[in-house]
Amino acid sequence: MHSADISSRALRFFEKRGHTVVPSASLIADDPTLLLINAGMAPFKPYFLGEAPAPYKRATSLQKCVRTVDIEEVGQTSRHGSFFQMFGNFSFGDYFKEKAIPFAWEFLTTPIADGGLGLPEDKLWVTVYLDDDEAEQIWRKDIGVPAERIQRLGMAENFWSMGVPGPCGPCSEICFDRGPDFGQDGGPVANDERYLEIWNLVFMQSIRGEGPAKEGYPILGDLPSKNIDTGFGLERMAALLQDVPTIFDIDTTRQILDLAAELSSAKYGVSVRNDVSLRVIADHILTSVMLIGDGVTPSNDGRGYILRRILRRAVRMMRLLGSQDPVVHELVAKTIQVMSPMYPELTGEHERIDRIAVAEEAAFVQTLKAGTTIFDLAAEEVRKSSSLVLPGDKAFQLHDTYGFPIDLTLEMAAEAGLTVDETGFRKLMEEQRARAKADAVRRKSGGHGESGVYRDLLALGPTEFTGYGELESEAVIQGLIREGERVPSAGEGDIVEVVLDRTPLYAESGGQESDAGLIVADGIELEVLDVQKVARKLWVHQVRVRRGEVAEGQNVMAKVDPEWRIGARQAHSGTHIVHAALREVLGPTALQSGSYNKPGYLRLDFSWIGGLSPETRSEIEEVSNLAVRRDLPVAVEYMPLPKAREIGALALFGETYDEEVRVVEIGGAWSRELCGGTHVAHASQVGPLTLISESSVGSGLRRIEAYVGIDALRFLAKERAMAVKVSDILQVPTGEIGDRVSVILKQLRDAEREIARFRAVQLRQLAETFVREAQRIGDVTVVSEHLPEPATAEELRSIALDIRDRLKDHPTAVIVTALANEKPIVVAAVNEHGRERGLKAGDLVRTAAKVLKGGGGGKPDIAQGGGTDPLATNDALQEVRRAIGQIVTA
Repeated sequence: MHSADISSRALRFFEKRGHTVVPSASLIADDPTLLLINAGMAPFKPYFLGEAPAPYKRATSLQKCVRTVDIEEVGQTSRHGSFFQMFGNFSFGDYFKEKAIPFAWEFLTTPIADGGLGLPEDKLWVTVYLDDDEAEQIWRKDIGVPAERIQRLGMAENFWSMGVPGPCGPCSEICFDRGPDFGQDGGPVANDERYLEIWNLVFMQSIRGEGPAKEGYPILGDLPSKNIDTGFGLERMAALLQDVPTIFDIDTTRQILDLAAELSSAKYGVSVRNDVSLRVIADHILTSVMLIGDGVTPSNDGRGYILRRILRRAVRMMRLLGSQDPVVHELVAKTIQVMSPMYPELTGEHERIDRIAVAEEAAFVQTLKAGTTIFDLAAEEVRKSSSLVLPGDKAFQLHDTYGFPIDLTLEMAAEAGLTVDETGFRKLMEEQRARAKADAVRRKSGGHGESGVYRDLLALGPTEFTGYGELESEAVIQGLIREGERVPSAGEGDIVEVVLDRTPLYAESGGQESDAGLIVADGIELEVLDVQKVARKLWVHQVRVRRGEVAEGQNVMAKVDPEWRIGARQAHSGTHIVHAALREVLGPTALQSGSYNKPGYLRLDFSWIGGLSPETRSEIEEVSNLAVRRDLPVAVEYMPLPKAREIGALALFGETYDEEVRVVEIGGAWSRELCGGTHVAHASQVGPLTLISESSVGSGLRRIEAYVGIDALRFLAKERAMAVKVSDILQVPTGEIGDRVSVILKQLRDAEREIARFRAVQLRQLAETFVREAQRIGDVTVVSEHLPEPATAEELRSIALDIRDRLKDHPTAVIVTALANEKPIVVAAVNEHGRERGLKAGDLVRTAAKVLKGGGGGKPDIAQGGGTDPLATNDALQEVRRAIGQIVTA
């Protein structure tokens, strides 16, 4: 049974039993405690916590998930994958154990012809939590599972949470007995390889606090209602039903694995090492495609770093298997082909996904080259110091700066006859993780850190946002919060959070900065510093009390700064216009992947490889301003999400949308996007729009910045003033500045070339002089000189090589120094005859650099270094001559 068939059967089965089929949420978590969706229930977390009302009592979904905490286990075991799909059926205060257990059993055991999976009942075992007598009774009395096939397990095995503070509860697992070929009997307690867990029923009723991931964490209290989170991992179920040994052998992943084997000429099933590598490649390419499909782009932090790490890991594995050619293009195509039956949107995103993945592969190949050079230098330094251990900080530098995975460093070190200080490396990694964890805590404090306070306020009802239709609204203060605690009042000078029953002030979202404004009443004035949403339902205003004392229950007037709102509307509508212009000029794959706008300014990130030419930038700017000049109408309509997608409304990657969405159109289909922001009524109200920059912000990701309205005019006025000033300096009309600058630059380049020719002649003459003044130390000709004038490192290297070539028939060592930016530099060059006498350029440079109070190194034939003491060059050259004498007379 194919994976897509298993999925569709499960969704149909539960849909017939009153469950709403909910499409998979984006892997980009709408949750400050998570980087990526890592569990099937994660998108429903606000409903379980009671932070937002569930739009349905029962739901069912197939949810994409990514989990990388145990990435080193991927490929090593039969069941660990970084990407997996969780089928689930959920109840939000509707049914509990009494229905969840029979539903699961019925689907598993119903014959295939009748829509189930047709598993034999006598092969199924059950586990329950230690003290869950209720679940045990249902299994035994209602379902009829014999007591000897029901086992009780502890918190680590049968009490579920997401590993972070949030919903949790006891669980009951259904396991399938694969038979004696897979190990000893005795049930799941004795052998979880033979008794494979295929279904987990979570009876979600509690809230957990901070603590270890699996057990030993505190239970803070009960959820507002008892809920059900139950389901199975699609890959594991497919492996069982397809009778294959691992999740990498199922109908989808195996096709990617087989292509990786073909491209690398590695055989699957022949060696453990190759098998693990091929499984990692298949898993990581699949994960990468799904992440990019949901809008993640490679970067050096957060979810972008997760993508970069796993994609580069796959590329490295392919190279270790012998494939030196680009492979990502073909692997991406195969992945999209096998996954599109379940995720048809991948087909439409094929070009964008491929472009980003291929660019990251190319960047990593260059990284490998650069990192290998750095490793070689580090390894040489280690050997010179009579050590065989690469320091932990060097391994960490390779990882952190050059993107080298530690296992690649370990392998290269072993090939070089070295080991790695893994303890030092792990310590530095732990320090980095600690910093990241502290950042995560800070992120979390703005989300669910004080969820109890916000939950109480949510119980009073969601905030009514009035800002689309008015700038001033009467409101009642529902709550005051200071440092995470409800307070009855606040006085002058205090900074507190204010929750109103209704507000016209826009909360930061969709890339738009929150509104500025005031909250006032008789004798009271609150300056609004920030507005944020909690659980997407509650508007929380951070305010400074300028005057008076404010208390809960007071009637107030909330006011938006009208000038601020004008600029904000111009910028947000301008963002939509620039996005549409990008797509018109570059094509439909130039999709927005992020934005930020505030009054008068907009920034838009979009998927694209390579910088835009000045002509392309000008065209985008012109298309944008033509839309403004044509005064395209701006329309807003609310509609169901499926209809919005049907009419081609664009959604921002990674954003989470309700079933009812707001569609903003500018010029009809020309610009049609899902958006909750504030907008102008007609395009002409945006005013002039001028692009001020276009740059790279990551692999396959570009950024455009622009001013709109009065800010655009101010920018252009400033540019005009600068042009006038340059015109006066050059004494030409402004229209001729470009031609005049071109003439000056040509004259400058000609002068530079003439100076370079003169300098080359000067250096050749200097080389001739140094050769005539060469010394003999033993049978070696030694040139050790300091250049009388400052020189660049390139010039110093050139003269050293020139001298060495002039003396190629004799054992020769050349050591020259010079000052560059008032600091000493040194270059050493040794010819082949000199190296045969035991002289090495790298050793000579290190000898000189030590005296110069610096460092350096290089190869035996040519090396370079520097220092900090400009007065020590003569002493350094003398020390090198002494060292040469010791070597050649030994």
